[in-house]
Amino acid sequence: MKRILMTVAVLAASCLPLQAAFLAPSDYRAEELLPAPPADGSPAAKAEMDELHRIEATRTPDQFAKALADDRDEDITAFYGVMGRGFDLKQLPKTARLFADVKAEEKAAAKLAKNTFRRKRPWIVDPALKTCASDDAPLSSYPSGHSTMGYAMATVLAALAPEKAPAIMARARQFAENRLVCSMHFRSDIAAGQVLGTVVAVELMHKPAFMTEFEAARAELITAHVVAP
Repeated sequence: MKRILMTVAVLAASCLPLQAAFLAPSDYRAEELLPAPPADGSPAAKAEMDELHRIEATRTPDQFAKALADDRDEDITAFYGVMGRGFDLKQLPKTARLFADVKAEEKAAAKLAKNTFRRKRPWIVDPALKTCASDDAPLSSYPSGHSTMGYAMATVLAALAPEKAPAIMARARQFAENRLVCSMHFRSDIAAGQVLGTVVAVELMHKPAFMTEFEAARAELITAHVVAP
């Protein structure tokens, strides 16, 4: 319940509906940007499945718990630990608005790509896998939505707070890798998410209207002593 209320508060603070507004599919061309995932039954696909089984066999309860927490956090709250206690979006409406827009854009891009490639989820290929969840769309493995989100958010956040960029990007990598710990995605899924999320963020930062929001958010974060001037 607390997590739900936090998400509602963040979206309310943005004062905008959660829908893409800055980018068109032609800005990132997912079908051209991303290679096709390994074909079912191919040696590459088998190697990716073998990796998931190795991870499952060696993951600790603590690792699985952290991956499960990340499974539930598909928004900027995943970076709260890196940014510190001052990064409270309930008190930062301009920053909340910015990341609501990033969320809308990366989500639209990931949905389009997933519908293009329609790759089977790992547990569809092998029902014996113990996953963090099994209610996601079965043909939506490629690219990873969490990885797309993580890298889109991280790329924009690192530009807002360059002094924290290494830690931010390390968190994005961890967030993506946890999709493997969860057996929710294959290795190529999270790699594709990294590419797509990064491209979405870079394209956004080439849009003047988005950069107006970006500069307002940065000024807000500086005033709140969350980022360096």
